[in-house]
Amino acid sequence: MNVQTPRAADVKEAKVKHTSEITDAEESLKVQEAQSVLDSVSATEVAMQNTLLTPRFYTTDFDEMDAIDVTPVREDWDKLIAQMVNDPNKGHFKKNEDWDHVDWDGMEPGLKKEFIDFLISSCTAEFSGCVLYKEMKRRGNNKDITQLFQLMARDEARHAGFINDALREAGVAVNLGFLTQKKKYTYFRPKFIYYATYLSEKIGYARYITIFRHLEAHPEHRFHPIFKWFEEWCNDEFSHGEAFALLMKTDPKLTSGINVYWIKFFLTAVYSTMYVRDHQRPKFHAALGVDPDWYAHEVFTKTSELTKQIYPITLDIEHPRWQRGLEKMQKANADLAQAKEDGRFFAKIGAQARAVSAFISLITIPAKKHAIPTETLMQPAY
Repeated sequence: MNVQTPRAADVKEAKVKHTSEITDAEESLKVQEAQSVLDSVSATEVAMQNTLLTPRFYTTDFDEMDAIDVTPVREDWDKLIAQMVNDPNKGHFKKNEDWDHVDWDGMEPGLKKEFIDFLISSCTAEFSGCVLYKEMKRRGNNKDITQLFQLMARDEARHAGFINDALREAGVAVNLGFLTQKKKYTYFRPKFIYYATYLSEKIGYARYITIFRHLEAHPEHRFHPIFKWFEEWCNDEFSHGEAFALLMKTDPKLTSGINVYWIKFFLTAVYSTMYVRDHQRPKFHAALGVDPDWYAHEVFTKTSELTKQIYPITLDIEHPRWQRGLEKMQKANADLAQAKEDGRFFAKIGAQARAVSAFISLITIPAKKHAIPTETLMQPAY
């Protein structure tokens, strides 16, 4: 992989500002590109991967999104935008006196590998949001929509830059400018962007706040200082989810009729993908003092409560088939990875078939129905 580096003059100029202070995603991207002289090819290659379990970059019909009329939710919309414009987390996402020394060389090798994988995956996911939101801001003419996406791109760029700062201490980092140019983009219709991104933001909130609260109670398991920043981080994720809830509320058809089946599909896909991915990091969760099954159930419970604000269904995560289906999918995925590594074609096909069977078992569990509340906007409550 040929990773191009910027001119020395650009690097010098980029040192003037830290990504935590920048309010424009385009400017933040320039800083990230300037810093790419420090970034490692290996981490960028990991971020470039496109599998069912890795974060993807998305593109969509931007003209359709630009045509959204937020009049039906104007009061809540203006309230949310004012909150985001106020920018409560400006300057927060950078190292300060609370950033403890990290002994990367002394870290247990298995934990180090899984934690770096977690950081690279998180960085890529945050930056994928930045890229999508930045493009909507660039292409759109609808003032309401472009303003929202500019604000969300700002937040995601800060998050990605902060994670990359943490990665550089370990001697690796993702060349985010290179990702923008070279990573494969997946096209999703706007409504699928709403479903997937809303869930991504809300489950991101649930994941980060669950870890943050756990480490508040058990600080002896906080093996890296970045976890101290998770509360403010997840509050950004929460507000982004609120925005997508309002976007979906502008068109009642998005949460009714046949679209309820699409909602169920995305809920099942996002939950099961999270479960499988987290079970690939046993040493990471052991270091946190967290059982992955407990953690998954906590996150699913929180996310299900949050998504009641706009989705008319929640998954029945207490159903006897639910946990069994997740375990079967996780086992099939582990066997698939091993079969690919060994070059065993028929074993790979068998594992893929078992994974599909497990997903079908999960998605056919009857969902729980409820009425969508009149009030949409929520506040972080966990």
